[in-house]
Amino acid sequence: MSQERIALFIDGANLYATAKSLGFDIDYKRMLKEFQGKGRLVRAFYYTALIEDQEYSSIRPLIDWLDYNGFSVVTKPTKEFVDSMGRRKVKGSMDIELAVDAMEMANHIDHMVLFSGDGDFRSLVAAVQRKGVRVSVVSTITTQPPMVADDLRRQADEFIDLLHMAAKVGRDPVERAPREHRPAGSDEMLDT
Repeated sequence: MSQERIALFIDGANLYATAKSLGFDIDYKRMLKEFQGKGRLVRAFYYTALIEDQEYSSIRPLIDWLDYNGFSVVTKPTKEFVDSMGRRKVKGSMDIELAVDAMEMANHIDHMVLFSGDGDFRSLVAAVQRKGVRVSVVSTITTQPPMVADDLRRQADEFIDLLHMAAKVGRDPVERAPREHRPAGSDEMLDT
């Protein structure tokens, strides 16, 4: 086994949307095993915004499970606002938190695995690479339109299509939970 020091950075809403578009659910236990087998997994971060005022958040059981099973979960409350058309919207970007953590971890890892297709991360990937860290981006180009920004894909040292990882990190459909766990506001999340 490689002694490469690896850290995972998971943009929860983005990964959820990508897996959903490919028709499968992520099995986070299998994901940890997959990357523990590739080197020394230093940290696995999972970022998501939470709707605070809800009595019960559908993502709460997932967040709790991740917290107890080896993930560093980073959350913050979403902001609610009304757009110019009078529609209620939820905003909850975790980009800054992910970027700060990645820059802080860069001196302690050899390989960063970013689970996001968000083009806003291109400059982060470039900055981490300048520190000598290899960066893999996990998303998909098999959907129409692709879930990964072209400039992010070009910047990465390696692009991994999530579709090709489905057999290794996908949840067995038989194990599918009756309630789907998805990040708060992921269907209406704005990246502003």
